[in-house]
Amino acid sequence: MIKKIILKITENYWKLKLDPISHARKMGAKIGADCRVYTRDFGSEPWLIEIGNKVTVTSGVRIITHDGSTWLFNDDKGRRFLYKKTIIKNNVFIGTNSIIMPGVVIEDNVIVAAGSIVTKSVPSGVIIGGNPAKILGDYDTYKAKVFSGYVSESEMDFTKTYKERILEIVDQSVKPYLKK
Repeated sequence: MIKKIILKITENYWKLKLDPISHARKMGAKIGADCRVYTRDFGSEPWLIEIGNKVTVTSGVRIITHDGSTWLFNDDKGRRFLYKKTIIKNNVFIGTNSIIMPGVVIEDNVIVAAGSIVTKSVPSGVIIGGNPAKILGDYDTYKAKVFSGYVSESEMDFTKTYKERILEIVDQSVKPYLKK
């Protein structure tokens, strides 16, 4: 009996460890269909997080739902608290190590560049980045560029190893240098 209980606990542990979406849902986050989630950091109030369909949340992303600085403020009524939902709608990509602040709504068809700090809500159809995040470009313009100039799945040789496939199609160009 104890072995069965330990086995069940172990199975559940590995399922949640290997599946961040199941983990987040178990904690109360609402996550739509066809999502890729590579972070396990859903803060202390995951039930205040809503993620739509076809969303990618990459590694190191933090989705925050409260203002912890209110801990500093006490008076005769006690400490103050501020909690807000954080909502990510459909067809959104959030780059590595980005931070989404409380009360932010990210609308449909948005790309958040890696390392961004998103302090305000984001309208549909834009690319944002920076600290604080600003609109850098247009989603549809980037989409057209991707469709016209990037290698498609049908052009890749899946009989080769992953490394061989990537080495065959890697873009050798470099980014321009920063200006002085």
